[in-house]
Amino acid sequence: MINTIWVDADACPVVIKEMLFRAAERTQIQTTLVANQAIRIPPSPFISFLRVSAGFDEADNEIVKRMQIGDLVITGDIPLASDVVDKGGIALNPRGELYTAENIRDRLNMRDFIETMRSSGLEVGGGPPPLNNTDKQNFANQLDRLLSQR
Repeated sequence: MINTIWVDADACPVVIKEMLFRAAERTQIQTTLVANQAIRIPPSPFISFLRVSAGFDEADNEIVKRMQIGDLVITGDIPLASDVVDKGGIALNPRGELYTAENIRDRLNMRDFIETMRSSGLEVGGGPPPLNNTDKQNFANQLDRLLSQR
């Protein structure tokens, strides 16, 4: 049962945040956005914002520290997703991919491989493409699926 939704908010697309705001109101699940810069949130007893100091992985570390078993974490950050899964949480990326104990190691290994290629000077393609309508729909469907198990 999901008691809290944590959002790695620095890089979370606006459209995904808006879906999460609506879901928080509808389900009355506490949703906390964590970032090292100001994030606008609607007034709601179910939505809050936690600002962390600027620095590498500050938001990620705070989320892992505060989350509980079964909490849902929205992130595109694979190392954070790995920590969440290891701690018994549920990690969902903004494209609707659910990270699990079965798939997170492969994602982490691929990420590390690409980082190694980049650091050795090889040109490795840019970041992921912008969210498209299929990604948004996949996220909405997966979020609804997870929240309906409540």
